[in-house]
Amino acid sequence: MLTQNLAPRSPLAADPGASRGRLASEPPSPTRNPFQRDRDRIVHSTAFRRLAHKTQVFVHHEGDHFRTRLTHTIEVSQLARALARAFALDEDLAEAVALGHDLGHTPFGHAGEDALDACLDRFGGFDHNSHALRLVTELERHYADFDGLNLCWETLDGLVKHNGPLTEADGRPAPRYAKRGVPAAILAYDRKQSLELAAYPSLEAQAAAIADDIAYNAHDIDDGLRAGLFTLRDIRDVPYLDALVAEVERLHPGLEPSREIHEMSRRVITRFVEDAILSARERLSADRIETAAHARAAGRAMFDFSDAMAEAERDIKAFLFQRMYRHADVNRMRAQADRIVRTLFSAYAERPSDMPAFWAERAEAIGPERAAADYVAGMTDRFALSEYRRRFDPEARVR
Repeated sequence: MLTQNLAPRSPLAADPGASRGRLASEPPSPTRNPFQRDRDRIVHSTAFRRLAHKTQVFVHHEGDHFRTRLTHTIEVSQLARALARAFALDEDLAEAVALGHDLGHTPFGHAGEDALDACLDRFGGFDHNSHALRLVTELERHYADFDGLNLCWETLDGLVKHNGPLTEADGRPAPRYAKRGVPAAILAYDRKQSLELAAYPSLEAQAAAIADDIAYNAHDIDDGLRAGLFTLRDIRDVPYLDALVAEVERLHPGLEPSREIHEMSRRVITRFVEDAILSARERLSADRIETAAHARAAGRAMFDFSDAMAEAERDIKAFLFQRMYRHADVNRMRAQADRIVRTLFSAYAERPSDMPAFWAERAEAIGPERAAADYVAGMTDRFALSEYRRRFDPEARVR
């Protein structure tokens, strides 16, 4: 094998040379290590390409400058690499997890996921992390020798657990799965290849998870300002953001609004990244974490914010919830997206033969409801709208 990476590697880093391997055995690549191959497979997957036309908060037609799932994913990937680099972790694994973390999302952002979850309430619900696992282990169909992408264990572990363990040490579901239990698809895969659901994921996966939080905070503020849902004056109600706006105005008096927004947004990213690095250093030192295995068994995440920054993040999220996620214009679009997703799901669940042949055949194997949800979840915003318009309402548009 050619030399992969000449940069020094920390004992905290996941080692691609010691990967736990893939479910289906494959010969090694002469030019790429396992984590690099996983990253490339994710980028070349159908699910990844579809992220370009799946929205975060705004639906596609609202403008070309707002984030999509794809632009968000790229931003998360950049931050995850930066965080991994600060600790000499494996940047390729951090990037692979970051690039794959949103593969399981539906059209129309969280409105679409909430609608599908309600549609599947009697069938185990819909969970985007579980759906992402199914995409990369069975639903992507490109390779001659296996279904899915046949990613290595470390990447799957990061995709499923980047937000933390799924179960307690005694096997009970973690709090976020207390109502319904760990999704059946995750448990089924775990029986084939244990993902150690009670353990924390690698530090690389933790870096990707906190990068996701940072990117959300920064770009939702940026998108909300540019969309006119709130103003720079409004965000000064959040003490942490007030200090950043004041700093920008002091250093650059009279700056045009678009530049002022960018200067403030970039400070949000920088300060949160710096805090995450300093906090991780303190936790690693306090818990005497010296190896990658120690980090997995630590009992808490090593990548997290300091108490002060965690409070700032809570304030930012509370502001965004009230002024953006529940804004009247966004609520109106959420309601229309909810109707589109529910209507499409019901139609396909009742008549699976209306879906393409692959999905109609899966309906016989796994049930019409789950097959219909899988099909709708894979749609982009514009395809879902097009199908809804074609089948039910020629005049329909999200507006």
